[in-house]
Amino acid sequence: MKYAYYPGCSLEATAREYDLSVRAVCEHLGIELAEIPDWNCCGASSGHSTDRRLAGNLAGRNLALAEGMGMDIAVACPACYIRLRKAQNEMKQDEKQRDELTNLTGLSYNAQYNTRHLLDIICNEIGLESLKDKVVKPLHGLKLAAYYGCYLVRPPEIVAFDDPENPQCLDALLDTLGAEVRDWSGKVDCCGGSLSLSKREMARRMVGELVEMARRAGAEAMVAACPLCHANLEMRQGGANGNKMPVFYFTELIGLALGIAEAGSWFKKHLISPSGLLASLGL
Repeated sequence: MKYAYYPGCSLEATAREYDLSVRAVCEHLGIELAEIPDWNCCGASSGHSTDRRLAGNLAGRNLALAEGMGMDIAVACPACYIRLRKAQNEMKQDEKQRDELTNLTGLSYNAQYNTRHLLDIICNEIGLESLKDKVVKPLHGLKLAAYYGCYLVRPPEIVAFDDPENPQCLDALLDTLGAEVRDWSGKVDCCGGSLSLSKREMARRMVGELVEMARRAGAEAMVAACPLCHANLEMRQGGANGNKMPVFYFTELIGLALGIAEAGSWFKKHLISPSGLLASLGL
């Protein structure tokens, strides 16, 4: 199983631990990732808010590079995922857009391959039963709230691998790892990530509401699949450090459950350390 891997900007910078865990987990699960050579920013969010054509061609160049590799694309960042999927859908239906891309980049693109989020690949290609067979360190006692955010499963006409209002893929994956998954109403609510710099108080309030909802549901930590959500959920929590709720990337917890040796080093990059919580559970 081989995919053209698009890391995106965040995984090369503030979400380095996400990239490290993605690569390690995929290797462990037999998913070969071939990084797209000379990839560029997908255009989210500054690109598409400035110029629709610019955003489409930024994403389109990455699609064309991956098509030249002859394989589907695997993406870990939902913002990148939705930009690539949108460009893929539009260019598949619009020959003029494809011609413009070729004129700008010198690359041809025929929309022959698909773009998939890594969560979709693990749940629906690897399969949860196969994943369960590889678990050597079940996450028993770890009470988690699965957080999908805005872009992972919406809009359904673009992404469409899980229910847009009550998604279950991440919940089922965490359950497979042995964790106690709490059902809660905030799983697809916005965290305010796009407001984190322009309207910090509003973003802080939105994060506070999400954390409180997760706590009321009995969760001790949240699990995200988005580097923007992860950063915002960590940065905008109020209160003393001891009262802050840790936030994991789903691939970090897969790595922990699979017994990947370097998993502990990923958590050191977090703004809110989960080490105390994990140690209390013998994890």
